[in-house]
Amino acid sequence: MDKATFITTLRADRALWDDLLAELLPLGEAALIAPGAAGAWSVKDVLSHVAWFEREMVGVVRTRALVGSDLWNLAQDQRNAAIFAQNRDRSLPDVLAEATRTYAEMLAAVETLTDADLADPAHFAEMPADWRPWEVIASNSFEHYRDHALALRAWLAAQR
Repeated sequence: MDKATFITTLRADRALWDDLLAELLPLGEAALIAPGAAGAWSVKDVLSHVAWFEREMVGVVRTRALVGSDLWNLAQDQRNAAIFAQNRDRSLPDVLAEATRTYAEMLAAVETLTDADLADPAHFAEMPADWRPWEVIASNSFEHYRDHALALRAWLAAQR
């Protein structure tokens, strides 16, 4: 994966994510904070979840190191539950603003990478030799949008 392709994919998938959000917002805040959009999670919960992972990637890219929250030491379900708990009481406008800001920071950070940075784990401290940096970042950004978009689209269809 080269930098140009990575950034093109990130931007294109984010545009699709933003288009989905634009379809969701007219439902109103009450609908977007109600559980059930993705299992027990609300739309707000999904957005804060995705933003958490993007924020973690900002740190990884800026420091060129596999660093981040202690939540990474937890199993995925435990980590997701902790992220949910941390964000449960946040307002929808706050989550929306953070999601926008975090994506912009991540994109800006990714734009500083080179093709070699994306391909070579040696460019990131603590990254295992068999990992590819671009895969780590993708799984916590544009691939993550895809993971959650299906559930949100199904929920949106059920609301109509």
